[in-house]
Amino acid sequence: MQIRFAFGQHGLDVTLPEGPRYEVIESRSASPLPDVAAALDAALDHPIGSKPLSALAAGKKTAAISVCDITRPAPNWLTLPPLLRRLHDARISVDGVTILIATGLHREATPSEIKAILGPEIAAKYRVVNHDARALAQHRWLGATGRGIPVYIDERFMAADLHITLGFIEQHLMLGFSGGRKLVAPGLAAQETIKVIHSPAFMREPMATEGSITENPLHAELLEIARMARHDFILDVTLTQSREVSGIFAGNPVEAHAAGVQFLRTTSLERLSGLADAVITSAAGHPLDLTLYQTIKGLTAAQHIVKPGGRILILGECAEGVGSPEFAEKVAGFSSYDSFLDEIRGAEVQVDQWQLEKLALAGQKHELFFYIPGVAEDRLGNLASRCFGDCRAAIASVLEGLPAGAPVALVPEGPYVYARVDDETSDAYTEMHQLS
Repeated sequence: MQIRFAFGQHGLDVTLPEGPRYEVIESRSASPLPDVAAALDAALDHPIGSKPLSALAAGKKTAAISVCDITRPAPNWLTLPPLLRRLHDARISVDGVTILIATGLHREATPSEIKAILGPEIAAKYRVVNHDARALAQHRWLGATGRGIPVYIDERFMAADLHITLGFIEQHLMLGFSGGRKLVAPGLAAQETIKVIHSPAFMREPMATEGSITENPLHAELLEIARMARHDFILDVTLTQSREVSGIFAGNPVEAHAAGVQFLRTTSLERLSGLADAVITSAAGHPLDLTLYQTIKGLTAAQHIVKPGGRILILGECAEGVGSPEFAEKVAGFSSYDSFLDEIRGAEVQVDQWQLEKLALAGQKHELFFYIPGVAEDRLGNLASRCFGDCRAAIASVLEGLPAGAPVALVPEGPYVYARVDDETSDAYTEMHQLS
């Protein structure tokens, strides 16, 4: 059997041996909108749970817009122009608009990436700044949440009269779904805030996982932080497999995001008949598989469709290597899943440890395999024992010893595939939960 996985910018063709019973799980979505421009106009002028954007902007002099960084395929070049027109129609000048790249603790966007994120015309015309979570002095202290999380948000966002976020909605490994509140925190938060919301107290919560909203404590915390930051308006989209816009959700940050999540669940959930013995999946290709840090999201998403103790092989190009220096140091010193989880339990939270924590939690329950050619084996600590420099060898290893006809799930688009098993009792994270 031959199949093509999303991998880097050009994909990866894979030939699979006979024996297992393969099931290809494609990303499912609504059809692309026939007229995106008209749909954007309608969404901005008739938003969900909010006054029209032009009315919100009336009488204000400045606006701050938070947008995703290069690791997310949000179509800002489509969504920004009609939004900016409405701000200007309300007499907010070009000089009164600040566009912030919501990096969280990711590296800053390069000039060429900013052009790709925004489109060259907008990048050249407007004030565009990178968020820097490590520069505490650039953030405003807003107090603490009810659970004691210290809240520091980028001062350039807070100083504006109007606070807007642009994003897109997909399943997320700890927040349930991306978009909305995530463009405020962690997107524009200081590391003093980010470390706490990514601490073991939240990472080990069973409901802090893909597809979980109502009982997800991290989702609740980020909604509270966004309210503290006076989050005024969102413009989120959903995307098809080919990255075309399938839905537009604008308006009140809570209500519009909830509507987008419900739309995604309704149109994109793929139901399977049973759990697989093994899953071969990707990190959805560029830009999500730029680093091992991002690639882990494809692996954790596969947990929902594999048997306890089953095998997961993740394919990610990792053209930029492991990730941040802090994450790379943790990976290089990695000895075992159990020892890493014990090591960080109760210890001071370090930058980016949470992604390795999510990997370790998955590794306690499943056998994990890696084909990540952009990362040298000597950078992987003990993870290198299940890391392969050749894709064929990785596939042979993950299939070794499986009986004839064993169910093996193939997920070419990795975390962009939203799949669950029909038998709700076989999956702890089912869709019985309703939106908040």
